[in-house]
Amino acid sequence: MKSLIKPKALRPGDIVATISLSWGGASIFPERYKSAKAQFEKTFDVKIIEAPNSLKSDEVLYKNPQMRLDDLMWAFENKDVKAILTNIGGDDTIRLLPLMNETHFKTMQNNPKIFLGMSDTTANHFMCLKAGITSFYSPCLMFGYGENGGVPDYIIQNTKKTLFSQIPVGMIEESKAYIVDRVDWGDLTAPLRPLTPTTPWRYIGGTQTVQGRLIGGCTDLFPFINGTSLWPDIEEWENTILFLETSEDKPTPTAILYLMRNLGAQGILKKLKGILFARPGGEFLPTESTQKEEYLKSYLEYDNVLIQACKEFNVNIPIVTNMDFGHTVPQAILPYGVKAEINPQQKTVSLLESGVI
Repeated sequence: MKSLIKPKALRPGDIVATISLSWGGASIFPERYKSAKAQFEKTFDVKIIEAPNSLKSDEVLYKNPQMRLDDLMWAFENKDVKAILTNIGGDDTIRLLPLMNETHFKTMQNNPKIFLGMSDTTANHFMCLKAGITSFYSPCLMFGYGENGGVPDYIIQNTKKTLFSQIPVGMIEESKAYIVDRVDWGDLTAPLRPLTPTTPWRYIGGTQTVQGRLIGGCTDLFPFINGTSLWPDIEEWENTILFLETSEDKPTPTAILYLMRNLGAQGILKKLKGILFARPGGEFLPTESTQKEEYLKSYLEYDNVLIQACKEFNVNIPIVTNMDFGHTVPQAILPYGVKAEINPQQKTVSLLESGVI
């Protein structure tokens, strides 16, 4: 992978711009947005401002992808803005791509700054990658940072280490408990749902310690960007560690197998040094205990198809599954292009360099 331009670290008092690049969830759940905004500002001692169209209705944003692209350029060009935080994901950020030209990518490259988000924001991260800048796969404002009961300490510590410090994060800690949402977004006064104790990360596949630069995102987005100008050339996959997570749509293990076979057929699997796979996402209500039990059993099926695909293409690399990033809370932050290490013997995943300067 080519060397990426790193943004400057955040400092107390900095301005962070919130942005809606896909679904207009901030307009549908305004109280969730307001609560999350206040919580983020207080926790990290920063000031949040909204991109011009950030709080427009979901209908308006859906019909006007140009508005969303304008907001993205506004945020990168605004000298007062030190970081860009997506409100939430969605499913059509890719519609911005046909509206973009080299000037847009040059604007991003000339104004490197922290860009944060997950899920559908994967497409935006690959835009940053095309522009040659480091971005950060992270919680969104309304999911992760906006959880009822306060930002989880796991996220607080990870955010401070990753975004506010130039010292490499080092070993990424495993969480002790997780959840999808503490309460329904439509009822912020409801009692908090209980957390689920986590099970340890699973180290499967190869046993050698490896190092590589991080690239990846939400599996649901790979079919959107594969074959477009955002998809990296085969050489860009050399010596990388691929991180993958699944959305609340709960793609089946078979769907993941097909994705991995596609990467194998392109020659990408042979370029990788390792794979990181997140705890599968998805919401379950207390009445869905049987369905939840069956879904938890399927966790191991994801392990099996990852190993199967690697064997099919004669690839033997370490794979770490059940990790803390993606569609369960809390999430670690993964910076694109930053060198990471997988040590299967010590059972550690580490960031060896900082994502900021």
